[in-house]
Amino acid sequence: MTSTLAQVRTYERSVQLLMVNQFTINLGFYMLMPYLAAHLSGTLALAGWVVGLVLGVRNFSQQGMFLVGGTLADRFGYKPMIVAGCVLRTVGFATLGFADSLAALIAASAATGLAGALFNPAVRAYLAADAGERRVEAFALFNVFYQAGILLGPLVGMVLTGVSFRITCLVSAGIFALLSVVQIRALPTRRAENERAENTKEKRKVGRDREGVLAQWRGVLANRPFLLFSGAMIGSYVLTFQIYLALPLEVRRLGGDGVLGTAAVALLFAVSGLGTIVGQTRVTAWCKARYEPGQVLILGLAVMGLAFVPLLVATAVPVPASGVALWLLVTAPPALTALLLAIGTMIAYPFEMDTIVRLSGDRLVATHYGLYNTICGIGITLGNLLTGVSLDMARAAGLPALPWIALIVLGLGCAAALYGLHRTGRLSAMSKEAVPAANPV
Repeated sequence: MTSTLAQVRTYERSVQLLMVNQFTINLGFYMLMPYLAAHLSGTLALAGWVVGLVLGVRNFSQQGMFLVGGTLADRFGYKPMIVAGCVLRTVGFATLGFADSLAALIAASAATGLAGALFNPAVRAYLAADAGERRVEAFALFNVFYQAGILLGPLVGMVLTGVSFRITCLVSAGIFALLSVVQIRALPTRRAENERAENTKEKRKVGRDREGVLAQWRGVLANRPFLLFSGAMIGSYVLTFQIYLALPLEVRRLGGDGVLGTAAVALLFAVSGLGTIVGQTRVTAWCKARYEPGQVLILGLAVMGLAFVPLLVATAVPVPASGVALWLLVTAPPALTALLLAIGTMIAYPFEMDTIVRLSGDRLVATHYGLYNTICGIGITLGNLLTGVSLDMARAAGLPALPWIALIVLGLGCAAALYGLHRTGRLSAMSKEAVPAANPV
């Protein structure tokens, strides 16, 4: 960890602040969100469909608005969207602590989702711009701070929620309020196109790009290599999300809802988070020294797909009634899968973020990040639906291997798609002139 912090200090102050901000954003978010469903169904005694509606509104308002958030960041600057997102989440989380009507809960949930749509593309575009040629390494460090927030947030939230869920909401809102103030005072203003407006010709070009949102979107949607890459990467998000869906369900199926099942689920998140914190920068340095970016992405997706092999092998083992054998079956294969998923993500993530910038031609970067997040978000929704169906079918038909085979095929299929894009040169850096320009509307 000391070497990681030493690396962080080699970057500009803005990059350092963005990394710390992301840790704090995830800390505040994950100390509250894992306990929201229990608060809605328990404390407020809401029906299951209402709980699903409130949580669904949050997810939809974030995934559905990523493109809008990215576009606003490119048009008005990264800092205003980052600050606006933090302020909006402050209001949303504070409201969740006091709201007891459905309308207020939906409004607060929508606000928290929209907040993420505003600052997520802006943060990544800002980081890419200020990290310059060291983007890959910067995104590796960024992922360390990102995962550290995810790991620590639920632990802090568990302690606070043990006192009162309202206390958790207020502390989380306070964190985002403090973030808002810090970023207003300390984060330099960064407009997406500033550095390219060095002469009259460039200034005219910038002016044209800002004339119409629909024109910008048409330009991004005409970027075929970017769209193909986005489609190929959907599988990575579906696979990594299984640490929240398929893996806990499998642990509960084998170990039950008691102490063993609860401890095994906690182990999944600990292995994933700690593995990333300890290994991310080393994995990135190793990959960068040996492979091209396209090859690294292929390797990362392949590892993610093969991560489910331990669970596939475990289906051939009879489930013991109790004892050490049961404990090993419940904990070891899922934990190994979680670790391999973390390694695959460590391999791919920094190069994935860098590839988006390169495929954008360094134009409308936040808009590209926004559309990318929206595409992957839709893919996660559909992928989780199909995964849930396969889990139900497997249990009903007595074929426990079915979901793991499907996920392995998905990972290897996406790796094959990336291999095709790499071999045909579609993952190579594009010149600014090669990226379809937006025409005024």
